[in-house]
Amino acid sequence: MRTLDDLDVKGRRVLVRADLNVPLDGETITDDGRIRASVPTIKALAGRGAKVVVCAHLGRPKGQVNPKYSLRPVAARLGELLGQDVAFATDVVGDSARATVEALQDGQVALLENLRFEPGEDSKDDAARGAFAEQLAGLAELYVGDGFGAVHRKHASVYDVPKILPHAAGGLIVAEVEVLRKLTEQPERPYVVVLGGAKVSDKLGVIANLLTKVDRLLIGGGMAYTFLKAQGHEVGRSLLQEDQLDQVRGFLSEAAERGVELVLPVDVLAATEFAADAEHETVEATAIPADREGLDIGPKTRELFAAKLADAKTVFWNGPMGVFEFDAFSGGTRAVAEALIASGAFTVVGGGDSAAAVRGLGLPEDGFSHISTGGGASLEYLEGKTLPGLAALEE
Repeated sequence: MRTLDDLDVKGRRVLVRADLNVPLDGETITDDGRIRASVPTIKALAGRGAKVVVCAHLGRPKGQVNPKYSLRPVAARLGELLGQDVAFATDVVGDSARATVEALQDGQVALLENLRFEPGEDSKDDAARGAFAEQLAGLAELYVGDGFGAVHRKHASVYDVPKILPHAAGGLIVAEVEVLRKLTEQPERPYVVVLGGAKVSDKLGVIANLLTKVDRLLIGGGMAYTFLKAQGHEVGRSLLQEDQLDQVRGFLSEAAERGVELVLPVDVLAATEFAADAEHETVEATAIPADREGLDIGPKTRELFAAKLADAKTVFWNGPMGVFEFDAFSGGTRAVAEALIASGAFTVVGGGDSAAAVRGLGLPEDGFSHISTGGGASLEYLEGKTLPGLAALEE
């Protein structure tokens, strides 16, 4: 895979596919982690005299222009982080984009409007996607793929444009791939994976693949209740995927056959409702009252998980242990994050909600070896899938 060092960028227009898909409250960015992660590559290109044209998506506007998903607030924040003005094009490949790119001087940066305002960006029709890719590629002479959070998508800006322009991987993608190779090729052992989040169904492929690679698998979050139910326990009104019970029973028996230690919660915080101020109590995980729902792992489980992480040499963590957005139910996620920091292991936080939790809970980001910018992309890589965006950069 070619890197920035392989491109001569001075005086040339470079299209950078970044991942700037940040959470917004109105026009206020509530977590700028992905923007900050994109800065080094953009800065490196601008510093070498490139005319940098950044493109990215935000949310799912479904091919329609929707001001709610405008990247304008992102342009302002990117400019602050770069320490220079970022010109903003009010469209993607129209008059504003062409004029904005045309006006760039060496070392200057522009951001195009949300790629997903264009139906061709994520079209399933190869011809429609290809036609949009040609328009996008027409704005530049070189392409740099740096949006790791989108490399698992067969989208025009990720998959088709690098087939048209000379291309290289940006620093963020190079770093992500290096880390994921460490997790998949020869991880130092014990290798422990912690999975949380709401649904087992989101992680079927990754669990199936990890059972052949890990020494220990810790399961928390909403998905734990489907595992507990599969063992025959009462889970009350907790999140449950009935249609996944057979699959999960299969995982439980495969873990036993392979000698993989699969660790489930032993106690949970069971609440009367899904609310920040819900009345709750700590109960055994095997006896959740019928009228309550588990919203976090309990104190004994936090201690148990910390003990199971203490001797680890490699840890991958994806998914919160509870509803961390509610203070009362954030303790489990915090405990796991703190145990990762204390372990001294090579620790990878697998993007998405886990990365947001680390920042939201005010934990030191440098306490982890790597915080991924791509939850879905990280998981698909660990499943052993071919990621279209990476395949295109490797050609």
